[in-house]
Amino acid sequence: MCADVHGTGDATLAANPLSAQPIHPMRVGLLVTCLVDMMRPNIGFAALDLLESAGCSVVVPEGQTCCGQPGWNSGDRESAKALSEKLIAEFADCPWVVAPSGSCAGMVRTHYPELFRDDPLMREKARALAGRTWELTDFLANVAKVHAVPGRFSGTLTYHDTCSGLRELGVKAQPRRLLAMLPGAKLQEMTGCETCCGFGGTFAVKFSEISTLMADQKCENIAASGADAVVLGDLGCMLNIEGRLRKRGDATRVLHIAEVLAGDTGDTGEASGAGR
Repeated sequence: MCADVHGTGDATLAANPLSAQPIHPMRVGLLVTCLVDMMRPNIGFAALDLLESAGCSVVVPEGQTCCGQPGWNSGDRESAKALSEKLIAEFADCPWVVAPSGSCAGMVRTHYPELFRDDPLMREKARALAGRTWELTDFLANVAKVHAVPGRFSGTLTYHDTCSGLRELGVKAQPRRLLAMLPGAKLQEMTGCETCCGFGGTFAVKFSEISTLMADQKCENIAASGADAVVLGDLGCMLNIEGRLRKRGDATRVLHIAEVLAGDTGDTGEASGAGR
């Protein structure tokens, strides 16, 4: 079951402070993702802030864990199916499902129907959930249609397009459109912004030498951009890039798009919004 978090009931009209006009609040299930929950929960809170600021009634299934992507990528279909069935049941009554992760949203939208291709009943449930699932910036830009964001950032940002978000979901213009609304921020595109950072889940473990070379190239492109921070939409890629930057002695900040847009970057003063 989905438990309401801070949101208003579905029966009332609520003014959306970031949209052009009052709307009926959309009931959104927040797929926090297991990596965010374990490694950087502030991203989940920032996503919650953004959805509520956009006028949504947000619910968070308390028992959610993993979407099954690691098992799917590793060829372990049985574990992927078990976790996918669990997630489908947990979000069954959520009209919209939003994830602050292109890879997890991509798993649900692109791979869930394929995962259950031999099970007609589950395949239909998977297709139904896939049709209701969105990556965070895609949802904010194209469904909630926000025209302002609550955060601010004084400095230069560069954006890294994560592979799943870009190639599976078509997330490209959406985060840039939202960053353009951010007071004080200047976007400086890096060379090779669409090139993989070398993470790729188990790819970084199985092919560590190749992964390191790819990460080094990404770090060089980030440095060449001269940006104060690199922004992206997947925590796995964030951890990979940040880890490599620090090993190279580079202090460039690595931030999730949700944190930046919500102003939850841990800064004080002009470089952030109200924060948490």
